Amino acid sequence: MTSQTIPVEPFDFVIFGGTGDLARRKLLPSLFLRDCAGQIPAESRIIGVSREALSDIEFREKAAAALKAHLPAKVFTKEASDKFQERLYYHHLDVLTPDGWEEFAAALHAAPSRIRSFYLATAPRLFGEIAKMLGQLNLVCDGCRVVLEKPLGSDLDTANEINDAVGKVFSEDQIFRIDHYLGKETVQNLMALRFANTLFEPLWNSAHIDHVQITVAESIGVGTRGGYYDHAGALRDMVQNHLIQLVCLTAMEPPSEFEAGAVRDEKLKILRALRPIDEASVEAVTVRGQYKSGAVDGKAVPGYVDEISGEESSTETFVALKCEIDNWRWAGVPYYLRTGKRLPARASEIVISFKTVPHSIFGNSAGPIAANRLIIRLQPDEGVKLSLMIKEPGPGGMRLVEVPLDMTFAETFDVRQPDAYERLIMDVVRGNLTLFMRRDEVEAAWRWIDPIRAGWETRSVKPHGYAAGTWGPTASIALIERDGRTWHEDDEG
Repeated sequence: MTSQTIPVEPFDFVIFGGTGDLARRKLLPSLFLRDCAGQIPAESRIIGVSREALSDIEFREKAAAALKAHLPAKVFTKEASDKFQERLYYHHLDVLTPDGWEEFAAALHAAPSRIRSFYLATAPRLFGEIAKMLGQLNLVCDGCRVVLEKPLGSDLDTANEINDAVGKVFSEDQIFRIDHYLGKETVQNLMALRFANTLFEPLWNSAHIDHVQITVAESIGVGTRGGYYDHAGALRDMVQNHLIQLVCLTAMEPPSEFEAGAVRDEKLKILRALRPIDEASVEAVTVRGQYKSGAVDGKAVPGYVDEISGEESSTETFVALKCEIDNWRWAGVPYYLRTGKRLPARASEIVISFKTVPHSIFGNSAGPIAANRLIIRLQPDEGVKLSLMIKEPGPGGMRLVEVPLDMTFAETFDVRQPDAYERLIMDVVRGNLTLFMRRDEVEAAWRWIDPIRAGWETRSVKPHGYAAGTWGPTASIALIERDGRTWHEDDEG
């Protein structure tokens, strides 16, 4: 099977923070790959903006180096890179000063009919200032969009401040709040599995599902993000956006159509149905952890405190929690979430654990019957696995074994799997908001997250230590095992 490339209208794509880490690792490589696929019209421009004083040529050289560093050798070619660099332009701006803005505006006004996409890959405190200047210079038109990178605030109040500031200049249907997890192929296939197959949707409820697990594991530490991370922690950095969005897509009702408003309406209903976790329940249903020194992939690594500064810190690098959705479909079905750094492997997955058969007709000699599980792998090998019970081959009577039906996308589809940012950037250009968060979604997520942090502070809940290279603190194992369940860990990787 092959994929189809859908053309887009000519556009100017402006990256504020154009020399930063996100631009170098994700945005420029994603745009390059879309250019290689023939999806970017010849007239389109990609404009980097940052405080670093560079010429167009110097910016292009930096971009070429980034492409070579972050793309596979079989994808990167000098010919394709040279062609892509012709699209690149640069403006030196300190967004907090007026210098350079007039020249920047003149460059954009030279092509007034093009779609304009402003990607704010900067500190969130600058979002409002950038939006204000764009408005003052009449750069915001009907064909404009603005992309807001996470973190969108550190709590409900700061998120509202950012949304208010940007909302004074851009209308809600022009604001694309990005969560790159929603651009992953398997995340979207979650909706296809549910709503395009009669096999699953009739069973997708509390009558047939025992529980759901969502794991987003990272083997890396905080690296160069220590300053940001020590303020944010895993709850704000991962749970508030990535994991909560995965909960929404797993749990939501069928939308009336696959359209931005309908999809986001159903996600919002789930956010509002999440049972609150407050001071009274926070210790029973959440676990905080912080990695200590240990070994990952056979290599010794330092603990979190040593990585950031050597000073004591109460920031969590691991979170596990049990959440429940108080609605008709999911009543009594717990969702177990966990995420952390310095875990044994990089892996993200959703595990739907169905209830066991009510009675075995095969007797004790056949062995136990395991519950069916649908395992949706988001990374690193995107795919879907369904575990089933079958008879073990051979003449020795009826013995049951659990086997997987495994579909790995890379093996099924004869096409390179696009990075999430490739898809989301093109959706921005098209004006398709389906995979982006609406303001009321962000607010509802913070309303659920803020009481957890407040409960930790009030109860003085400190992070449990766990050795790097393990699956988090033992308290997270107790969290799920006290309910008679265990975390899913795929021995096959």
